[in-house]
Amino acid sequence: MTDKVIPLADIRYASRVPHIPARLEAPTGLLSDTLARPLRDLRISVTDRCNFRCSYCMPSEVFNKDYAFLPQTSLLSFEEITRLARIFVAHGVEKIRLTGGEPLLRKHLEVLIEMLAKLQTPEGRPLDITLTTNASLLARKAQSLKDAGLQRVTVSLDGLDDATFRRMNDVDFPVADVLKGIEVAQKVGLSPIKINMVVKRGTNDAEILPMARHFRHSGAVLRFIEYMDVGATNGWRMDEVLPSAQVIERINAEFPLTSINPNYTGETAGRWRYADGGGEIGVISSVTQAFCSDCNRARLSTEGKLFLCLFASQGHDLRALLRGGYADDQIAGAVSHIWQKRDDRYSELRAAMPADTSPLDNGLKRVEMSYIGG
Repeated sequence: MTDKVIPLADIRYASRVPHIPARLEAPTGLLSDTLARPLRDLRISVTDRCNFRCSYCMPSEVFNKDYAFLPQTSLLSFEEITRLARIFVAHGVEKIRLTGGEPLLRKHLEVLIEMLAKLQTPEGRPLDITLTTNASLLARKAQSLKDAGLQRVTVSLDGLDDATFRRMNDVDFPVADVLKGIEVAQKVGLSPIKINMVVKRGTNDAEILPMARHFRHSGAVLRFIEYMDVGATNGWRMDEVLPSAQVIERINAEFPLTSINPNYTGETAGRWRYADGGGEIGVISSVTQAFCSDCNRARLSTEGKLFLCLFASQGHDLRALLRGGYADDQIAGAVSHIWQKRDDRYSELRAAMPADTSPLDNGLKRVEMSYIGG
């Protein structure tokens, strides 16, 4: 069968309509790419909009009142998302993370969560369904999210100092409201909560120890993320990256730490435990210690483009198949074909090159984090 020709005028980033193999095989849950990496984690962006304007993700000088966000008709419906999720689960996906933008801005998100919570792996196990949020709306929505079937949340929080936090979110949002959202989420059972702090040297690295002190003995897992060169609008510079090793040194000097093993293959965060039993922290070292070798994540954009790497410049237009009349087995065949050809390893390539070059310095526009989630 030949591919249908789909108008591409409305595609924000470079994209192609996936090839559907002539011979269709039933999914086995054992897909591997060219580097023998399985498909286990699907991250689904439900909106490209956000109410924050963090400089490392959606800087206000780019995402301003004149920026054209996607129209509602371009977004995948909840039924379309669930249909694709079912196909990915048949291929081995065990974890679904809802992202954005800010996913809680998507109206009636609880309905989607209810639909996804009904899916099971081929072995009959429930999926791990989680969500990443800036927590600005979490206090009022936590209970309904939990009731719908959401299991956990990850909260983005880049500091406890209110002035620093307001400056980083660039919309004057108070840190107290985020902390309230975390508190309510814990009370309703959306746990263990993970707290993600993106660290920029000279901007918020003074917040490392206050964050560690605050979340010790809280039951939450605090994770420090190296500032990444995602997209093309955040003005990334290597001298603003604080290596995770230095984060660990700072914390260990006040609270002795012990390294612990990952929870599962492909976990992005290196794990450390407080020696006095105060809980654990994590570091995500995607700049200084690439973890491409066991990356098992696929990303689905708000309008149904499948991206195989956070640093990709081209996606695969699954929405064209959904709305083009193709059957599930045909779409499953296209997904299999795409993943089996995957060879993305941007962070490893970047680490091997001179500091002033990039493997993607080729004129292609890299996808923005706000478009496919982190």
